[in-house]
Amino acid sequence: MSRLLSGQAALVTGAAAGIGRATALAFAREGIKVMISDIDVAGGEATVGQIRAAGGEARFIRCDVTRASEVRALIEGTVAAYGRLDYAFNNAGIDIEKGKLADGSEAEFDAIMGVNVKGVWLCMKHQIPVMLAQGGGAIVNASSVAGLGGAPKMSLYAASKHAVIGLTKSVAVEYGKKNIRINAVCPAVIDTDMYRRAHEADPRKAQFAATVHPIGRIGKAEEVAAAVIYLCSDAASFTTGIALPVDGGATAI
Repeated sequence: MSRLLSGQAALVTGAAAGIGRATALAFAREGIKVMISDIDVAGGEATVGQIRAAGGEARFIRCDVTRASEVRALIEGTVAAYGRLDYAFNNAGIDIEKGKLADGSEAEFDAIMGVNVKGVWLCMKHQIPVMLAQGGGAIVNASSVAGLGGAPKMSLYAASKHAVIGLTKSVAVEYGKKNIRINAVCPAVIDTDMYRRAHEADPRKAQFAATVHPIGRIGKAEEVAAAVIYLCSDAASFTTGIALPVDGGATAI
C-alpha cells in the first residue's frame, strides 16, 4: 500500500504522455484528484479522459512551464479546482540535443535550461507557498540518470538534470522542518512514445539501450510512476532530498 490519502490533490506537469501520464493515472488509482498539465492540449485531455473513464477525477490546464505567469495560473487553478495541493510531480522536460557540445547552439541551451531547470524552479516557487499555508505536502522532480553522471552527446540535458538534483536537495533542506518533502526520480531508458520515435529508425539502438541495464531490459513508465507515488506517500515520510535512480541497475555498474 502506498498510503496516500484519498481525496487529496496532485499536480502532474508533462502529463500528456509517457511517464507523466503513467504517474497521473497512478495518482488517480489511489483516489487522488489530479490536475493534468502540458503544452500538448490533445494529449493532456486524453490523459484526463483515461482517468475519468476509470472513475477518477481529473482536469486539464495548459501550461508552458518556462512562463512564470502560466505557472502561477496553473497553481492557482489547481487550488481553485480542488481547494488544496498535496502532491506535485514536476515532470515537464525536453531533450533536443543531436551531437557534441561544440556543435550545439545557444537556442538549444536556452530551450533545455528553460524547460528542465527554470520550469522546475518556477513550479516549486509557486507550489511551496500553497503547501506551507496548508501545513505540508510532497514534491517530486524529474531528473535522470544523466543527472548522476556524464552523458556524451547530451551534455546540456545532463547539465539540466544535475541542476534539478541540486535544486531538489537544496530546497528539501530549506523546507524540511515545514513538513514539505522534496525528492527527485532519476529514470534510465524508459519505454515511452518519445523513446520509440527516437529508435524506430534504428532497431539496433533500441537493442543496445536494453544492454545498459543489468536487469536486461528498458524500463516501463509505470515503474517510474510507482517510484513517484512511493516518494509522495507516508511510506517515505522520513525521506527527503534524495535522487532515486529508477534505472534497472545502470548506475550500479
